[in-house]
Amino acid sequence: MRREESHPVNNEHNLFTSLYPTLSQQLPREPMEWRRSYGRAPKMIHLESNFVQFKEELLPKEGNKALLTFPFLHIYWTECCDTEVYKTAVKDDITKWQNVLKAHSSVDWLIVVVESDAKKKNKTNILPRTSIVDKIRNDFCNKQSDRCVVLSDPLKDSSRSQESWNAFLTKLRTLLLMSFTKNLGKFEDDMRTLREKRTEPGWSFCEYFMVQEELAFVFEMLQQFEDALVQYDELDALFSQYVVNFGAGGKFNMFCSKSWAVLCVLRVNSSKRFCCVLSRKLILSVHLQVSVPPGALDCWVFLSCLEVLQRIEGCCDRAQIDANVSHTVGLWSYATEKLKSLGYLCGLVSEKGPNSEDLNRTVDLLAGLGAERPETANASQSPYKKLKEALSSVEAFEKHYLDLSHATIEMYTNIGRIRSAKLVGKDLAEFYMRKKGPQKAEVYLQGALKTYLAEGWALLVTHTRKQLAECQKQLGQIENYLQTSSLLAGDNHLTEEERKRFCREILDFTNQQAENQGQKVLLPMHSFAQLKTLHFDPPNAVVHVGGKLSIELTLLSQMPIPVQVDQVAIHVHFSIEKNSYRKTAEWLTKHKTSNGVITFPSEIAGLPLSRNNLPALELSEMYERSPSDNSLNTAGIICKNAHMLLRRQESSSSLDVPSGLTLEDGAHVLKCSNLTLEPGDNKITFNIQAKEPGTYTLRQLCTSVGKVQFVLLHIYPIVQYDVYSQEPQLKVEPMTESLLAGIPQKVKFTVTTGHYTMKSGDTLQLSNADAMPILYHPESKAVIYSNTREKISESSLRIQSSEKITSISLPVAPAYHVIEFELEVMYLPSATESAVEKENITNKENHRKNKEKQKQDNCMATVDQKVTIDCPWSIYSTIIALTFCIPFNAKHSLLSAGKRKYVQVCVQNLSELCFQLSDYSLKNSAECTDLQLVPLNPADQQVVFSKQSIFFVWELKWTKELPLSLQCLFSVSFCPATSEEQSFTLKPFTYEFQVENFFTLYHVKTEIFPPLDAEYCKTGSLCSLEVSITRLVELSEVDRDEALTESDGYCTTKLMYEVVDNSSNWAVCGKSSGVISMPVAPRAIHKVHMEVMPLFAGYLPFPDVRLFKYLPHHSAHSMQLDADSWIENDNLSVDKNVDEQADSSSIRSRGSLHSTASGEHKGLPMPRLQPFSPGQVFNSSTGMQILVIPSKDDHVLEVNVT
Repeated sequence: MRREESHPVNNEHNLFTSLYPTLSQQLPREPMEWRRSYGRAPKMIHLESNFVQFKEELLPKEGNKALLTFPFLHIYWTECCDTEVYKTAVKDDITKWQNVLKAHSSVDWLIVVVESDAKKKNKTNILPRTSIVDKIRNDFCNKQSDRCVVLSDPLKDSSRSQESWNAFLTKLRTLLLMSFTKNLGKFEDDMRTLREKRTEPGWSFCEYFMVQEELAFVFEMLQQFEDALVQYDELDALFSQYVVNFGAGGKFNMFCSKSWAVLCVLRVNSSKRFCCVLSRKLILSVHLQVSVPPGALDCWVFLSCLEVLQRIEGCCDRAQIDANVSHTVGLWSYATEKLKSLGYLCGLVSEKGPNSEDLNRTVDLLAGLGAERPETANASQSPYKKLKEALSSVEAFEKHYLDLSHATIEMYTNIGRIRSAKLVGKDLAEFYMRKKGPQKAEVYLQGALKTYLAEGWALLVTHTRKQLAECQKQLGQIENYLQTSSLLAGDNHLTEEERKRFCREILDFTNQQAENQGQKVLLPMHSFAQLKTLHFDPPNAVVHVGGKLSIELTLLSQMPIPVQVDQVAIHVHFSIEKNSYRKTAEWLTKHKTSNGVITFPSEIAGLPLSRNNLPALELSEMYERSPSDNSLNTAGIICKNAHMLLRRQESSSSLDVPSGLTLEDGAHVLKCSNLTLEPGDNKITFNIQAKEPGTYTLRQLCTSVGKVQFVLLHIYPIVQYDVYSQEPQLKVEPMTESLLAGIPQKVKFTVTTGHYTMKSGDTLQLSNADAMPILYHPESKAVIYSNTREKISESSLRIQSSEKITSISLPVAPAYHVIEFELEVMYLPSATESAVEKENITNKENHRKNKEKQKQDNCMATVDQKVTIDCPWSIYSTIIALTFCIPFNAKHSLLSAGKRKYVQVCVQNLSELCFQLSDYSLKNSAECTDLQLVPLNPADQQVVFSKQSIFFVWELKWTKELPLSLQCLFSVSFCPATSEEQSFTLKPFTYEFQVENFFTLYHVKTEIFPPLDAEYCKTGSLCSLEVSITRLVELSEVDRDEALTESDGYCTTKLMYEVVDNSSNWAVCGKSSGVISMPVAPRAIHKVHMEVMPLFAGYLPFPDVRLFKYLPHHSAHSMQLDADSWIENDNLSVDKNVDEQADSSSIRSRGSLHSTASGEHKGLPMPRLQPFSPGQVFNSSTGMQILVIPSKDDHVLEVNVT
């Protein structure tokens, strides 16, 4: 078989494709005389060629001596009939083609011009065909005119076309044989040259072996077997020569340790190829020259196999024989097969035994064996005697055939060739079936079927099942036979008639059983039909008690004919939740798929699922709660599809008949009767009337045909539908994220009727609350929905209000529906400082924590408003709590400017809305005529935006002495800035607070003087600090405390001062605090002097001067063991019962008189400090600064800018 290259131009590939079938058939039909060099006799050979498209990379490279892949002839095909096309395209393409061939030294080529009459008719300006051929010959074939041939109308069936084909094929065979002979001779010369170099260092026998073996392959492909055998003989002789020389002490590179194993393999391969060629030659000779009677060749093969095995056993020990079983088991199998063929031929396997014709055939075969050879005549178990004995009787044949079969099966099993063992077992099964021993045949057939199923051999499975069905029928295994028949009836590898035959077997049995009223037979569903899809209506598979649910199954019937089905039933498992809680439709809907379609995985009938196609792990949570208090006892995870994952793959894939097919017993079965299943898809609908609430799981599917039931044991994926029974419920929820107090807010009422039917006259009775009136709009509507949220109807909402009750009439609605309507409510807010202070007194710690949290979160305060609702379906009242958020937060502060006093109220908008504020006012609750509150804000309306604050300021003016405290009430009207005009007025926001001890008692003034003879203060220089404390008013009730001392009408009180610099700009030298005796008289002044040192240059703020009341130790308060009242660890602790303006709980004092106090005084009576109320002390130096210049010696200048 030789290779030939073709090169089409542009669309010429289609031309060659159309000619290739004829070319490939006609080329090897006629033999060619092959004349070789060196006087060898000519031979007749048939040429077969392989045509491939021309590619430059396929041309042989320099040094490539491969003969099998060598391109012997290159052919250029063209059907050009136009001179212009030839000049512009074809000529250039041929030139390029020949240049490539010359570059690779390829001189064997041929140009074929295909002539077509149809082309001539389509072209009017073409010259005769000879002009194109002449141009090609002149341009490319000057000295080789035979290299251009014409093929006329090759696709027509005419004499002219046939003559053209014959001439072309003759030319092609001649050129191809010439090229082959030339290249073959060159290859042989190169091989001889390489062999002559075998004595040179570095010569490789392996390389030479590959070259001469390739030559042998070529001769074998030409069916020149003698020449091929000569090449193998020469290789063997050369190898033997080297072995002999090596044994005689010669040294050759070919026998290095690394290549010894390779050479052994080459020797074995050479012998193997020699045997193959020899056998082909012998078989060819037999076919050509010898005609033998039937069975003679089988006898010869049987004897040959056993003689080879006997020789092996004679020259090898048992260990070697066992180690080489994989090489000899083929001979055992071949001998068993030939003995089986002889037994069938001679009638030794039939049930009645051999007849006269069989006996005559046996006698002829035994006579043809001739006499036994002398060397084996004395052996008791020679192959000749075994064959003669096996053909002598039925019992002897059975003995020898079974011995050979069992030995072959055992050897195949030991070396792991299970399929081959099962194949021999199938032959044994066929033997037993002919001998009427189906019980023995079943074992081998089941074993083979198990293997084929596990490995997925579909055709082998079908063939084995047919044999097994016949075996089961003879054994009377009705159930197994019916299942195998159902599998074969749905097997697409059988013909339509065979499938119908097996299907009728099942139907005939069902008819017989229906008449006899026999026991039911359960068979697996997958062989009869497959469940493809399941569709719920409603899609979420949730229905209330009394509701309707439909399930539509899609069954794929695998039977070839329509089957009348008595009943299709779904066995359902009913379960109730462990804690017996009732699931609502809303909860169930959230946990269900929405489309309602479940698709089941498809599988090939009778073939198991692959291990890679196992279902995914499905896990679900499991909680177990206590029945008494509903507390969680245990929690775990359940695998829902454990039955699919834990089944044994070997068992499920090996047996066609699953053991223990049972139907679950239960009262919940869905049925559909009297159906006809057509081949292909069938729709089956089950209509369900829900009765008992719970979860229904579809477990099994059963199709009944007479007394035969096809059962799907497990419906997977898990399919469930839920039936719920729900108590009527009322839910009130805001329409916005949070309800704001003071403005109308929408609230949605949702009434879930559950099992209750709303009748005419049913109402909701709401108890009225003064703080939360219900606003009624005549256009309010109530909407009725179904349990699937489908809108049913809409009606007007009727509301009647009295002093204490608001009655809402509900529309008529059936059970398991939803009624929704909206109402507006408004909570009237108010905040009083007195209530807050009262709460602070009772629970001071909680107030502190709440205050810190409010500062961090800046959240709105919330108020819960409870509403009592009486529902028509219950004798008990329902209490609904609505949480309202106060949109505003108000706080006040007292401001002082000498004796002048101001009250500031800050209103902060904490909500997301913008409000418009108006009509603000601040009033004194005591209605004191001597006090006047003068507003300083403009009187027009103001807008406070979300998360923003607005301030209101009043100046206090009085004509007479006022009480120690003032009770104030702040009020401001508000409405949303974006809202339209309201039909009702909104209640204003009010804030009540109290101002105490707001008169200014002392005026503190601080001055800093530079050192003498200096104009400015300098860093590092001591400066003088003077603190002036001035009494502004006469003795009042505020001064009457334990520190007041009265003598001869002259009153004094003890004060403690402290100079503190929290910014560390000053260093206080000497005492920074002290106790003074201050006269209680107007314009009384006390001055304190001390030295301070500036630490930085720049404008430095003055140190802070603080003033406290100093209560003596004999005070009643000093006996209280309050940790806040003691001075310890260099800290001055002040009383915590002060207003918010005094947040600082401790004051750092350097150099204090009391700094030596330590923890050892804890529990002893000590002096107590009491801070003044906000506004009682006015420090006029607060915020003042002084210029400090750096000293001249500083190299590093530090400037403090504040």
